[in-house]
Amino acid sequence: MLNQRRVIIENVLPQIDHGAFFIKRIVGQQVDVTADVLSDGHDVMEAVVQFKHEKEKKWSEIRMNALPNDAFEARFKVEQQGYYSYFVEAWIDYALNWQYGIGKKIKDGQQVTSELLEGVEYIKPLLKKVKASEKKYLNQLIDLFSSAKHYEAAVVAAVSEELKAIFKQYPSKFLANQTAELKVYVDRQKALFSTWYEFFPRSASSEEGKHGTFKDCEKLLARVAKMGFDTLYFPPVHPIGEVNRKGKNNATDAAPGDVGSPWGIGSQYGGHRSTHPELGTIADFKSMVATAKELGIEIAMDFALQAAPDHPYVKEFPQWFKWRPDGTVQYAENPPKKYQDILPIYFESDDWKNLWKELLNCALFWVEECGIRVFRVDNPHTKPFYFWGWLIAEVKKKHPDVLFLAEAFTRPKIMHELAKQGFTQSYSYYTWRNTKAELQEYLTELTRTSQKEFFRPNFWPNTPDINPFPLQGANESTHLQKYFLAATLSSSVGIYGPIFEYMVSDAIPGKEEYMDSEKYQIRHWDWNKENKLTMLISKINQIRKDHLSLQQTNNIEFCDTDNDQIIAYYKYDDAKTDETLMIASLDAYYAKQAWVKLPLASLGIGAGQAINVIDLVTGNSYIWDKEWNYVELHPTLPFHLFKIVK
Repeated sequence: MLNQRRVIIENVLPQIDHGAFFIKRIVGQQVDVTADVLSDGHDVMEAVVQFKHEKEKKWSEIRMNALPNDAFEARFKVEQQGYYSYFVEAWIDYALNWQYGIGKKIKDGQQVTSELLEGVEYIKPLLKKVKASEKKYLNQLIDLFSSAKHYEAAVVAAVSEELKAIFKQYPSKFLANQTAELKVYVDRQKALFSTWYEFFPRSASSEEGKHGTFKDCEKLLARVAKMGFDTLYFPPVHPIGEVNRKGKNNATDAAPGDVGSPWGIGSQYGGHRSTHPELGTIADFKSMVATAKELGIEIAMDFALQAAPDHPYVKEFPQWFKWRPDGTVQYAENPPKKYQDILPIYFESDDWKNLWKELLNCALFWVEECGIRVFRVDNPHTKPFYFWGWLIAEVKKKHPDVLFLAEAFTRPKIMHELAKQGFTQSYSYYTWRNTKAELQEYLTELTRTSQKEFFRPNFWPNTPDINPFPLQGANESTHLQKYFLAATLSSSVGIYGPIFEYMVSDAIPGKEEYMDSEKYQIRHWDWNKENKLTMLISKINQIRKDHLSLQQTNNIEFCDTDNDQIIAYYKYDDAKTDETLMIASLDAYYAKQAWVKLPLASLGIGAGQAINVIDLVTGNSYIWDKEWNYVELHPTLPFHLFKIVK
């Protein structure tokens, strides 16, 4: 293909899979764009980033700064929710090239009378673009460059910063080249910073043996708010299937009175747009959502796309399920786990378009009728990727505030694909990262690779499905460590309670599963109980709300320590107005000592310059005036959370 342009633009970042997917930001964040811009010869190159919000008609432009090795960089700020487009444009700037060239000749002592006349040819086209004051200045230059009477003055003016600034402000982009448009999707702040709490509504009753209700849950909202959680996630609240209902501890046959698994959705009482009658009505649910909102809490709803054998869908839309030759439907399995009470939806149905529309309408029902703005999606990796890309885009097209958390503890590339398709946040492997090396390697992967552009991790020490081995029979210090690390390494964190803070961790032998799991039965809890864990979780959550450095994940730098049982890391917000230093012991039983190396370069301080570190948990403060500083941590309080004051 014939192309007269001389400029090459390569390696534009950030972008995901050559622009196939959008990168992610929240309102107010920056997009740092880099590109390699080169051409034949030695001419002066200029480049800009063009960007605009989807609702804007005009493009905004920001000049890129030249870096070594033909690299350029610029950043722009995203200030509205929704999609932004951006691309890189570059050209050989002949006016600046003239000024650069004449400057070299003047420095070499050469006569530049002819070159001054060439400069006039670059100035004249600008007269139609510039402001009145600038036009007067340029006309003076034209006269100056065209006359031999004031050669010395002309030489000085030719290389002036004032003329250079005008050339840069009004470039002539002759034969400019540009890249394809790239996308960034901008969410509200909660997409990046959130603090989740999960409990089972049916276990919310203060009366032992009684099924909890939404009204009982409403009474517990103050406790959730007091502990500093802003998102309350409930397992499915829909009617629970009665056919093949599971018994306690996942028994295949339910005994009379067994309540079944909430994920076995649908019965004679309704399906995905209904609430379980023992929990209450839709009106009760809406009342609870409204009360939660008044307390600064959003209710996150489980979006589980599956059906119990007696779900209304099975009779009304049999084509949405895969029937076997014997007239039955294969129940869900994840060997060795079996889910006889759950039928998977058949996404390869010939009636897939109506199926997709119905599932979208289910999501929109809870958004539009009940005010839900956060979904935790159950097992999204068992449904088609493109379905999720479509559904999430359709929901956010009408309701951009809606967020989606992917519950997909599966293979890395599958988790990444779900994030690319539009999931706002993702469960992560934090649950199984225990050593210093494992934690540092995992955080480096999340924050120093392309994952940082699209994969927002949410760190959960436990879930109803996962009772990790390190928590089984664990002491108070282990629980404190696990929550502290989750809450300060990641900007989004969650726990399944009150099991976590009450340290209830009885397990099925040899498995990462809870004994007497709430997935299959009602548990009774003393919701008024407070302990050291509830106090410190509340304290940590408040500190997270107060400090911008803890409201993001990517700005993290691990600090050297001389003890592998002590991990240290420095975090900061984009503007470095807030800086924190976390130091945690990974030993839950013995005191540990270490020397911790401060990241002096990142802190912007020199060796010997003192900083003040204030422990935000205890209130103690220390003056550190050395690069290496001594710490000692005990199981009773196995961490420091320092605010750095310079």
